[in-house]
Amino acid sequence: MRAYLATYHRFFITCCLLLLATPSVLAQVVPESDTTNRKEVLIRFSELMEFIQEEDRSIRKLSGSVTLQQDSMLLYCDTAFLEGNLVIAYGNVIIQQGDSLNVFSDSLVYRGEERVADLFGEVVLEDGEKKLFTTYLNYDLGSKTGRYTQGGLVSQKGTQLVSKRGVYSVNTKQLFFKDSVVVVNDKVTLRADTLAFDSEAQIATFLGPTLIEQDGATIYTEEGFYDMDTDLAEFSKNAQYQKGQQRAIADLITYDGSIKQILLEGNAQFFEDSTLATANQIRYEEDTDITYLEGNAYYKDAQQEITSESITYNSKTEAFSTAGRSVVEDEAQLLEADQLDFDSESGMGVAKGNVFWQDTVEHLSIKSEQLDYDKASDYVKAYGSRPLLATLLDKDTLFLASDTLISQQTVDSLSQKLLTAFEDVRIVSKDLQATCDSLSYMASDSLFKLYHNPVIWSDTSQFTADSVFIHLANNKIDRIVLYQNGLIINTPDFQFFNQIQGKLITAFFEAGNLRRMKVEGNAESIYFARDDKEAYLGMNRTTCSEMLILFGANEVDRIKFFTQPNAKMHAMKEIKSNPPQLDGFDWQFLKRPLTIAALRKQKTVSRKPKKKEAERKKEIKEKEVLEKDGKKVLKQN
Repeated sequence: MRAYLATYHRFFITCCLLLLATPSVLAQVVPESDTTNRKEVLIRFSELMEFIQEEDRSIRKLSGSVTLQQDSMLLYCDTAFLEGNLVIAYGNVIIQQGDSLNVFSDSLVYRGEERVADLFGEVVLEDGEKKLFTTYLNYDLGSKTGRYTQGGLVSQKGTQLVSKRGVYSVNTKQLFFKDSVVVVNDKVTLRADTLAFDSEAQIATFLGPTLIEQDGATIYTEEGFYDMDTDLAEFSKNAQYQKGQQRAIADLITYDGSIKQILLEGNAQFFEDSTLATANQIRYEEDTDITYLEGNAYYKDAQQEITSESITYNSKTEAFSTAGRSVVEDEAQLLEADQLDFDSESGMGVAKGNVFWQDTVEHLSIKSEQLDYDKASDYVKAYGSRPLLATLLDKDTLFLASDTLISQQTVDSLSQKLLTAFEDVRIVSKDLQATCDSLSYMASDSLFKLYHNPVIWSDTSQFTADSVFIHLANNKIDRIVLYQNGLIINTPDFQFFNQIQGKLITAFFEAGNLRRMKVEGNAESIYFARDDKEAYLGMNRTTCSEMLILFGANEVDRIKFFTQPNAKMHAMKEIKSNPPQLDGFDWQFLKRPLTIAALRKQKTVSRKPKKKEAERKKEIKEKEVLEKDGKKVLKQN
C-alpha cells in the first residue's frame, strides 16, 4: 500500500502541473444502465476527476461525493484512486451490497478482479440488526465473508461478541471467532479460545476451552453449544460446573437457564465442602436446591454415606429419599432397604422393603419390612413381616423375632443402648430357645428380660415363670432367673418329666450347659430316679423351703434340700400310667422355635368350625411326628 501511495503522490504533483496549463476536468457521470453483470468498476459520480499518467499506468483520482459500482455493489467515499479495477478510497468509505448490508470505514483498498476489499480505520459492517466493529476488515464481496485479525466486536440483540480474530459470513449468518473470545449479554458472560456463532439462531458453538459465567455460576468446557435465546447450553468435553463451594464434572453437562436446572450425564460427580455425590446422571435445580441422582447413585457427607439406584437430596432441608436397593452407612450403623426417606425437620427416616439395619458397635442387626429411625437420638423401630434381630453370643448367634422391635438410647445419665421387643417374641440360638409377649435387652448389662408368659428351652429343659431374666457373661448364657411361679421341666426321654417349682429359681450355666439350679421359696420337685442302665427306679416328690439341684450332661445328678424337707418315694408301677404334675405344668415342646423360619412365621387365627374326630386324630399323629423329629434335633445338638 505504501508503494501505491508513493506512486500516487508523484502522479498528483505531475497532474497539478498539467492543470496549471489546461482547463479543469469536469466531473464524470456515467449514464444509468443495467450494470449488475459487469465486472469492471464504474464511476457513477464524482465532483472532480484527475488523471495521473506514468509510463504505461493510468490512474484516476476522484474527489467529492464519489460513487463507484461493480455489479450490484456500490462504493461511496470522499476520495478514490482508480486504476482499472483496483480502488483505493479515503474518507467516509461505504460499501453497499443489497438492501441490508453496509460496510463503513476510513479507508479502503478494493481489488475488483478478486472482488475483495481491505478496510481500515473505524470499520463497521452492518447486516440488518447485526453490527461488526473492527479496525481492519478483509471483506470478500463474492462470498459476502468478512475477516478481521486485529480485534473485533459483533453486536446484536443485546449480545456483544469480542475476539482478536474472526470471520463473518453474511449469507449463512455464521460467525467464527478465534483468540480471546468474549461474549456478553444480560444473561451470561462467556470467554473462549475458539467459538462459532449462528447470529440468526443465536447459538454459540464452543470449539475450544470455554468459560461461562451466569448468576454466580461458572462452567468450563472444551466443546458444546449455548442457545442465547432459550438460555440452553450443552457442554460435552472436560465439562465442569462451579458455584460457590459447589462443583460438578461429567461427560456431558446440560444447563437450562430458563428453569435453572443443571443436568450431568456420564461419570457425573458433584462436590460441596465435605459432600460428594456421584451417579450415571445428576440433575440439580438451583431454585429448590434439590439434587437428583439416577443410576449407581452415591452420596457422602460428613455424617453418612448413601448408596442406591437413585437418590433425591434437598440441600436446604437436608432431607433425602431413595429408590431401588439403598445403603446408608456411618461410623456406627449400616442401613439397607429398597426405599429410604429422611425428613430433617422431624429428624425421622423411614426405610421400606427388605430392610437390614446393623449397629456395628453393639453387634446387633435387624431385618424387617419397614423401619423408622431418628439419627439424632439413635432411635430405631422395626415392624412389618416380623422383624428379625441377630446378635453375637460367643461363637454362636442369637436370633430374635417379634411383631415390633425398638432400639434406642436410655434417657438416664448413662445413655445406654436399650432393645425392646413386643407381641409374640421368639428367640433361637444353638443353646437356647424362648418365647414371650414382650422383652427388653440392655446391652451394657448383657441382660434379657422376658415378660408375659415367657417360656425358655435349653437342651431338654423348659423354663416358665411370670418373668424371666437371662444374664449373659462374655457373650455366653451365664444364668437364667425365674421370678414368681417359676417352673422348670426336664425330660431325658419325653416320657417322664422331672419338675422343679419355686418363687425364685436361678439356673447357672457353664459353656452353654445347665450345671446347677437354686430354688428359693416354697420349693417343690418331682424327680424320676434311674439306675446306671437308665432304667427308672421310681419317683421322688419333695417339698422344702430351698433346694439345690446339680446337673451333669444336662441331666439331674444330685439334689440337695434345705429347711424341713418333706420327701416321698413312689414306685414306678404306682405312677407309670398317670405321672403326677406340679401346678402350672404345661409342656410346650411343639411351640418351641427351632429354626429362623419358625421365628418369622406369622400366627394364623383359625375361624373354621370345630374339627371332626378323624381330623383331630390326624392332627394328633402329625404332632407326634413333629415331637419325634424334635427329639432328633435335640440329640443332634
